[in-house]
Amino acid sequence: MPKIIDLNTFADGALAERANVELQKILENIADPNTDATKKRKLTLTITLSADDKRDVVLSTVVAKSVLAPAKQIEAKFIKDMDSRGNITGAELKSGIKGQTYIDMETGEIQDDRGSKIVNFKN
Repeated sequence: MPKIIDLNTFADGALAERANVELQKILENIADPNTDATKKRKLTLTITLSADDKRDVVLSTVVAKSVLAPAKQIEAKFIKDMDSRGNITGAELKSGIKGQTYIDMETGEIQDDRGSKIVNFKN
């Protein structure tokens, strides 16, 4: 079978160039520690062809598309509470247990369950 096109030079090299751009995105996604290394990534090259009415000229378009792995899921806990007006509110739970104080390892400060510094803490 005769070779119809050379994928390296097709569309003035745009097919190969776009494939390389998407491949670079995939490699960067694999290197990102915030993604799951074992998830599959995908590179799709689509060449769409359509003829004119005389069927002697064919117009082609090239699309390169990558499917990347999403960032890993991150979990956080919230404390559900009510403000002074009775409206439901919330804050991120920093201590691990509602109502528990803890010592911030970076600053050495004693903080409440929401991560706010406790002023005038007494042993």
